Amino acid sequence: MPLISVLMPAYNSELYIAEAIKSILNQSYQNIELIIFDDGSSDNTRRVIESFSDPRIVKILSDQNYGVVRARNEMIDKARGQYIALMDADDIADPSRLEKQLASLESGESDLCGSAQWVLDEATGQLKKSKDKFRDSDLRSLLSVYCGLCNSAMMGRAEIFKRFKYDTSILTSEDYYLWVQMAAAGYRFLNLKERLITYRRYPAQTSSIHLDKFKLTTIEVQKKYLELLGISPELYPHQLPWPKRVAAGAGLLRALNKQFPGISLQANSEIYARFQYRKNGLWTPFTRLERLLLALWATLAS
Repeated sequence: MPLISVLMPAYNSELYIAEAIKSILNQSYQNIELIIFDDGSSDNTRRVIESFSDPRIVKILSDQNYGVVRARNEMIDKARGQYIALMDADDIADPSRLEKQLASLESGESDLCGSAQWVLDEATGQLKKSKDKFRDSDLRSLLSVYCGLCNSAMMGRAEIFKRFKYDTSILTSEDYYLWVQMAAAGYRFLNLKERLITYRRYPAQTSSIHLDKFKLTTIEVQKKYLELLGISPELYPHQLPWPKRVAAGAGLLRALNKQFPGISLQANSEIYARFQYRKNGLWTPFTRLERLLLALWATLAS
C-alpha cells in the first residue's frame, strides 16, 4: 500500500477547489497525502482550503504569489509518497483514478501514467471526450509536435519528479518541458483509456495573447527536445514549402521512428502534418495523399 502524494497548486480557485479536493479525498485508494499550495490567492480560496480538516491534507499557505512553477517544485520537495500524482485545483478526479493508475505503475508497464479525460468547456457547459494517444511510442514521438499529456491526469514514481522538477525559466509551457525531459531520459509513458479526469477549459486559455506566448515557448521546447534526443533542432516541425518539407519531414520521421520503434501510422501522419500548410483549397487532396504516403513510408520502414 504505497503512499501517493497528490499535489494541488491553487490560485484564486474558490469556485472549484472544494470539488477538486473532495474528488481526491473520496478516492477508492485511501493511502494518500494531499498537498495543497495556496499561492497568495486574493479571493476565498484559503478559506475553502481551511474548511477541510482531513488529516491527510498538508496545507502550504503563502501570502505572496510566487507562480505555479515554484509552487509545484516546493510541493515536490515536501512529498513523502513513493508516487506523485498531479491535480489542478479546478479539475475533478474520477473516484477510481489513483487506484487504476497505481495498478498500472506497479505492474511495471510504464514509469509515468496519465489517462483520457472529459473536457468541460466553461463557456458553453459542454462536456466532450478528449482525443488521446495511449502507447509510449506515440506519446513520446508526438512530444516533438505537441504535448498529448494532461497535467491533471499524470502520476509517476516520486524519484522521477524529484530528479527533474519544473524549469523556472519556462513559465507558459512548464509542464510540456517537464515531460520532454523525462521522455528524452528514457522514461516510459502510458495513457489509460478510461476517462479518469474532468478537465476544465476556459476562454482565457484560447485567447490570442495566451496563444502567442504559448507558441513561442512551444517552439523552444520542441527544439530542446530534439537536441536531447540527438536530432538536429533544424528539423523542428514548422510549415515549409514542398519539397523542403518532404526532406525535413521525412528526416524527422526517420529519426523519431528509430528512437521510438512502433509509432503508429496515425501518429506519423500527425507529425508530418505540422510541416504542411493549412487551408490548401484545391490542393487539399494532394497534401492529404502526401501526408499519408510519408507516414506510411515511415511506419513500414521502422
